[in-house]
Amino acid sequence: MSTKINTGRFFEDFKLGETIQHATPRTLTSGDTALYIALTGARNPLHCSEPLAQALGYPTTPVDDLLAFHIAFGKTVPDISVNAVANLGYADVRFIQPIYAGDTLSTSSEVIGLKQNSSGKNGVVWVRSTTVNQHQTPVLSWVRWVMVQKKNQDAPAPETVIPELPECVGAESLSIPAHFKRDRSLSVATGGNYWWDDYEVGECMRHPSGLTINESDHTMATHLYQNNARLHFDAHLMKSTPQGQCLVYGGVVISACRALSYEGLENAVSILAINGGTHANPSYSGDTIYCMTKVLDKWALPHPELGALRLRMIGVKNMPPATLENIKTTQGYHPHVVLDLDYTVLIPRKGN
Repeated sequence: MSTKINTGRFFEDFKLGETIQHATPRTLTSGDTALYIALTGARNPLHCSEPLAQALGYPTTPVDDLLAFHIAFGKTVPDISVNAVANLGYADVRFIQPIYAGDTLSTSSEVIGLKQNSSGKNGVVWVRSTTVNQHQTPVLSWVRWVMVQKKNQDAPAPETVIPELPECVGAESLSIPAHFKRDRSLSVATGGNYWWDDYEVGECMRHPSGLTINESDHTMATHLYQNNARLHFDAHLMKSTPQGQCLVYGGVVISACRALSYEGLENAVSILAINGGTHANPSYSGDTIYCMTKVLDKWALPHPELGALRLRMIGVKNMPPATLENIKTTQGYHPHVVLDLDYTVLIPRKGN
C-alpha cells in the first residue's frame, strides 16, 4: 500500500541524461535578504544600500549572490541528496544574472554522471543544475556530485560515466554586468582602499575576525534555504549517529567565511563563479569559524573599469589561521580545516 510519502531518490533511481524539475519555486523578498544579513553578518553594501547600487548602475540592490545560490541549491536537495552519504563537491558554478527581490527562482537538474562504488552499497551521482527566473532567463548554474545510498543492493550497476569538468570558469566565460559604472561613492560605502590593481598573485590575507556558529542560527539558515536534509536540523535523529549531533550545512560555513573575508576584500562587489570546493571536515554548533584568502590569479576584463580575482578561501574552525602551518598534507586536510573554496570575484580597477 502506498504511504504517499516521497522518500527521495536512491542511487539506482538516477538515469544518465534525465532532467529533474525540482518543486517549490521561490519568490525572493526583502525579508529574505534582511534575515540573511542577520544570520551571517554580511556587510557588502551593494546588497543593502539602494543608493549605492543605483550609483553603480543597478536598478536596485541585488540579492546577495550566496543567498540566491543557497536557495537555488536547496531546491535540489529533496530529489538529489536527501539520501546522500556525503556531498562530495561542486564546480563550474556560474552567477549569470543579478537577482532582485521579487524574482521567482525555479531549478532543474540534468544527471551527467554515474559511478557505483565497489562496495555496491552506494554510488556517486553528478548533476548539472540550472536556475531560471520568472522570465525563464538562466540566472545560476552549477555542477555537484554526491554519494547516494542504494535502496536495493541487488540493482545492477549503471554504466560508469564520469564527466569532465573545467579547472575553473575562465575569464572568457564570466558574466560581466555591462551596466556597471564605477562611482566614487563605492570606497566611502565599503571603507575599502584596495582595488584590482593592488592585489598580487600569491598574496595571502588572514582575516582577523571569527564567527561562532550557534544552533539556532545555523538551523534557521537551513530553513531559510528550504534545505530539508535532516542531518542539519533533526537532533533526535542525529543522536543515534556517530556524530551525535546535527551537522552545520556547508553553505552556512561558506557564507560565514565570505562575511569574515570582508576585511581585505571590501571592494569585491560580487561573486562571478565558484570554480570548485570541498567541505574538508564537518562543523557543529559551537564551532568558531575563521578565514584566510590566497590570491590565485587576476584577470583584466573587457569592461574597462572592472577586473576579476580568482581566490582560494580557507575556512578554519576553532583556531586562528595564523597558527595553521599546513592546510593539507599527504594524509589529507588538517582536522581544523572545514572549507577549501576556489572562487572568482568582481572588483573595480583603480580610477583615474
